[in-house]
Amino acid sequence: MKPNWRRCISCRKVSLKHEFWRIVRVFPSGKVQLDRGMGRSAYICPSASCLSVAQKKNKLGRALRASVPETLYKTLWQRLSPLDT
Repeated sequence: MKPNWRRCISCRKVSLKHEFWRIVRVFPSGKVQLDRGMGRSAYICPSASCLSVAQKKNKLGRALRASVPETLYKTLWQRLSPLDT
């Protein structure tokens, strides 16, 4: 089976799918959520630099063509803090 390669929307690094966080705009509701669901997806590295650039420049919103709620960014920052320790 071929590996699933994806690109980080922030740093543009190409890597395997399981090394990224997946953010999804669910079809047909248009709700933006983490990890699960069918619809338009964007991938981001689990690193502080990628997350801060994506948040500052609204890269997730542009990639998903939807507004990303602030609570989603808070959840991503919370996920990141255990990885740093």
